[in-house]
Amino acid sequence: MMSRMEERPEERKAGINDGMLTEIRLAAQMILSGELVGFPTETVYGLGANALDMEAVKKIYAAKGRPSDNPLIIHVCDIKMAESVVELNWRARFLMDTFWPGPLSLVLKAKGTIPHVTRGGLDTAAVRMPDNAIALELIRAAGVPIAAPSANRSGRPSPTDAATVREDIGDAVLMVLDGGPTKVGLESTVLDVSGESPMLLRPGGISKEDIEGALHIPVLLPTDGDPLKRSPGTRYRHYAPKIPLIMTDDPCDTKVGGKKWAWIGTSEPTGSPFIKIIFKDTEEYAKELFRVLRLIEKSGAEIIIAQIPDETGIGRALKDRLVRASGI
Repeated sequence: MMSRMEERPEERKAGINDGMLTEIRLAAQMILSGELVGFPTETVYGLGANALDMEAVKKIYAAKGRPSDNPLIIHVCDIKMAESVVELNWRARFLMDTFWPGPLSLVLKAKGTIPHVTRGGLDTAAVRMPDNAIALELIRAAGVPIAAPSANRSGRPSPTDAATVREDIGDAVLMVLDGGPTKVGLESTVLDVSGESPMLLRPGGISKEDIEGALHIPVLLPTDGDPLKRSPGTRYRHYAPKIPLIMTDDPCDTKVGGKKWAWIGTSEPTGSPFIKIIFKDTEEYAKELFRVLRLIEKSGAEIIIAQIPDETGIGRALKDRLVRASGI
C-alpha cells in the first residue's frame, strides 16, 4: 500500500480541468514576479507569495495588516522542497510520511534560504504540504515554496471560499484561484518538532490524539511562555467577527441584556434567539464556523452566543478559535 507521500503527482491533479490548469500556470507566473495570489487549501484560503522573495513576503504583511513578527507558514509540494528551507530530523520525516499532504504544519530549524521576514525573525520556520490539488499544482508550477497565511484582513475570520477572499483583500491580489468551499474549515495544526519533545503550538485539522497515536509518545502543550512565539497565528487576537462573541457550556445561558442574539452550537438553545444555527456534530461546527461568523455579523444580530465544544479531536481546535474570536 502506498503512503500518503507516495501517491503519484498525476493522481493529485484529479479534478483539475484545463481551464483551471491555465489559471494555475498564470498564478504561478505572478508568484514568480513577486505578486500575491489567493488560493485554496483543504483548511482555509491562503494569501500566497514566493517564500524566498523578501519584498514579495512584505506585501503579505501589508495586505493583511499583519504584525511583522508573526511568522508565516511555508507551503511545499514535497519533502525535497521542505528540506530546502528547514532542517529535517527523523521525527519530522515520519510525521510528513504519515500525515502529508494534510493540515499539519511542522516547526523546524530554518535554513538560510528563508528570509527572516518570512519566519518573523525567528530561527525556526513552519512548513506544510496542503492536501489540495490546486494548491499543490500551484507550488509545483511556481517551483518555489509559497508563504501563505489565511487570505483575510488580520484579526478577521479566515476565508473558506474565494468570494470571501475577494471581499476582504481583493484589492491586494491580482488573482484568486477558486477551488470552492474548503474541506476542513479551520487552519492547520502547528507542531514544534525542533526540540527533544513534540509540542502542540496550535490545534487544527490533525488532532493531538492522532499525533500521539502515530508517535506513541505524549505531545506537550505550551505554557504562557516562549514556545508560543514559534507558531503562526497565535500571538494576537484572531478570527473575530464585528459583533461580540460570548462562549457558554450551557444552552440555557442566554443572558444578553435584551440584545438581539444569535446562537451557534450542536444543541438547541433555550429562549428566542434572533438567529440560530445548529450543527449536526463538532466536525460540522468546525468546518462552518468562520463562514457562519461572517453570515451572522451581517444578519442584524447584536451578539453571538457560542456553545463550547468538547476538547476531543477537532473540538480542541474549534474551542481555540472560539476563544480567540471572543478575545478572552
